[in-house]
Amino acid sequence: MSIEPYYPNLEAEFSRKGIKKKQIAEQLGISERAFSSKMTGKNDFWLSEAFAIYSLFTDVSFTDLFAHK
Repeated sequence: MSIEPYYPNLEAEFSRKGIKKKQIAEQLGISERAFSSKMTGKNDFWLSEAFAIYSLFTDVSFTDLFAHK
């Protein structure tokens, strides 16, 4: 049984651009565990974190990038 990502578009964009989640966590100044918790929807991204991530993706709208299931 496979678990679908909470932010499927964000997961896809990370993969498409070859961005490692560890890199994003470091850039945000949070642990990989904290980042994973946000990516699974257990915790929310702070707005500043979401905008920092969004700044890496100029070809996707903010709404589409952070759309969740």
